[in-house]
Amino acid sequence: MKIKSIICSVITLGLVAGGLTACTTEKEGKEGKENEKASEAKLEAQAKITKAEAQKIALDKVPGGTIKEGDIEKEKGKLLWSFDIATPGTKDITEVQVDAITGAIIDISKETVADQAKEKKEDAKVKSKKDKEDDDEKEEKK
Repeated sequence: MKIKSIICSVITLGLVAGGLTACTTEKEGKEGKENEKASEAKLEAQAKITKAEAQKIALDKVPGGTIKEGDIEKEKGKLLWSFDIATPGTKDITEVQVDAITGAIIDISKETVADQAKEKKEDAKVKSKKDKEDDDEKEEKK
């Protein structure tokens, strides 16, 4: 009878601990997204070219294209808008980078499906490494 009681207690503690971990992970995920939005907002405040203006500039370089993704970033000391543009009839993506200060085209490059898969894999590695560093930093604070 004692064994049943002990087993039930251990299971209950495990479920409670799992529930708390899930809550903490969800909260940390939300905080990460909020930090990312705040960082992007700071960069947008520095830009002289709005996202809408940059999109128009980028789409002029890829006739018939549709923007799939776009964000502002700082790369090699330059503030730029980066857009992934899909073109009808091909699975390739054209990446257009527009200077967020002057509106000049910085770079236009084609990404094949293989290139896109490789980039996603690299992005996932960077995100995983950053998440691990964030987790380590939070542990140190505790």
